[in-house]
Amino acid sequence: MKICIASDHGGFDLKAHLIEYLKKRDYTVSDLGCNNKDSVDYPVYGSLVGQSITQGEFDYGILICGTGIGISIAANRYPSVRAALCYDVTTARLCREHNDANVLALGARQTAPELAEEIVNMFLSTEFEGGRHQRRIDLLS
Repeated sequence: MKICIASDHGGFDLKAHLIEYLKKRDYTVSDLGCNNKDSVDYPVYGSLVGQSITQGEFDYGILICGTGIGISIAANRYPSVRAALCYDVTTARLCREHNDANVLALGARQTAPELAEEIVNMFLSTEFEGGRHQRRIDLLS
């Protein structure tokens, strides 16, 4: 499973934490930036993940900014991206089961590293249910 991850400056520390966490679990992780805590614009990094998912370079993406809102909006501008902002394991499970989300967005100011690990685990381990949900996903196109 190939995962890309990106953040703005507000999500930098949580991103670094999750990269190490995922690598310890043998995931292939590509860091698309940012590279330090200097102020940057979240749409740039949401777009990098959106483009990479659209081009089929990665199976899933993870995005992090202060709240997760702005960066998820940026990624969702790409037609093949279904970015879901999750603050708990229930929303992480449901966004995969019902919405076939392929990008997880997290808010670094709202999500402790340990909770972020649980959310990421749920997101990456949950399968899309299909069925009636597929019809709804098709309507998004």
